[in-house]
Amino acid sequence: MAPSGPGSVRRRCRRVLYWVPVVFISLLLGWSYYAYAVQLCIVSMENVGEQVVCLIAYHLLFAMFVWSYWKTIFTLPMNPSKEFHLSYAEKELLEREPRGEAHQEVLRRAAKDLPIYTRTMSGAIRYCDRCQLIKPDRCHHCSVCDKCILKMDHHCPWVNNCVGFSNYKFFLLFLAYSLLYCLFIAATDLQYFIKFWTNGLPDTQAKFHIMFLFFAAAMFSVSLSSLFGYHCWLVSKNKSTLEAFRSPVFRHGTDKNGFSLGFSKNMRQVFGDEKKYWLLPIFSSLGDGCSFPTCLVNQDPEQASTPAGLNSTSKNPENHQFPAKPLRESQSHLLTDSQSWTESSTNPGKGKAGMSNPALTMENEA
Repeated sequence: MAPSGPGSVRRRCRRVLYWVPVVFISLLLGWSYYAYAVQLCIVSMENVGEQVVCLIAYHLLFAMFVWSYWKTIFTLPMNPSKEFHLSYAEKELLEREPRGEAHQEVLRRAAKDLPIYTRTMSGAIRYCDRCQLIKPDRCHHCSVCDKCILKMDHHCPWVNNCVGFSNYKFFLLFLAYSLLYCLFIAATDLQYFIKFWTNGLPDTQAKFHIMFLFFAAAMFSVSLSSLFGYHCWLVSKNKSTLEAFRSPVFRHGTDKNGFSLGFSKNMRQVFGDEKKYWLLPIFSSLGDGCSFPTCLVNQDPEQASTPAGLNSTSKNPENHQFPAKPLRESQSHLLTDSQSWTESSTNPGKGKAGMSNPALTMENEA
């Protein structure tokens, strides 16, 4: 076994430090439970009916908050499947040959039959030197996790995890339930906060907990409402945080709405088809995270008066022509009730055979 050097020690220290925000949130949540359930409900509330209602509602929100937070933290991010990894022979070719046409040809052959539509800014296939794989659409390399993450949104220090395809729904529910948790505490604590502030109640140990609890709940409500609202907008447009800052590049060029299928289908892609699971931190997102249906046009399908992209595609097919790559079966049913995205489904033979990508150069992405 190789001895652990300074680099290994630093990595272990960083891993420990990454858990500090999670520990802070956990301690704050534990204190809020004591302050609300014990000091406010049991000690300060005199009406038994009010106590029972507040405790039941509080514990319901508390349980959903903890459940979604736990799932966001401990759900492992999904990585690209084996078909996106280069074979041993292809890796040897990339290492042996000088960068240039040989590299282009290797990537061209490897990506020929893969369901990828996005490119780098220069038009090259998105290739990760670190993981030695061709990146699926919406996949990015996380420098903290040191691996490629499917449909990566961002790396969140408050959950010490990458938010991506496998846990994005959990992250949204975590934001939603934490916001409801804080709003509920602020609303039910307000009258007692005012009474303590105006000396309407005796100065007891509960005074500090109740007053500070209201300030903390109100402060977090403001920050969480803006963050939750932003991610709701991202879901409605079928964008990730990374795609909102840098629009995905397709074969026809940059398209900020390239993955947007309309509000209803965008919601279903994250939350699934069965509405009974929408509010539960249970994985129900559609697809496998490696392939996604695209609107194939430069306009926002939600603003179109006709089925998204139907007229635009027929008027200018060369500008919006995509390689006939096969979609995953779990994703293709999103397109069955629309006439807008039938290029792959109406010609399955062509998709299976694949077609060569345009001339590409390998480009490293940070």
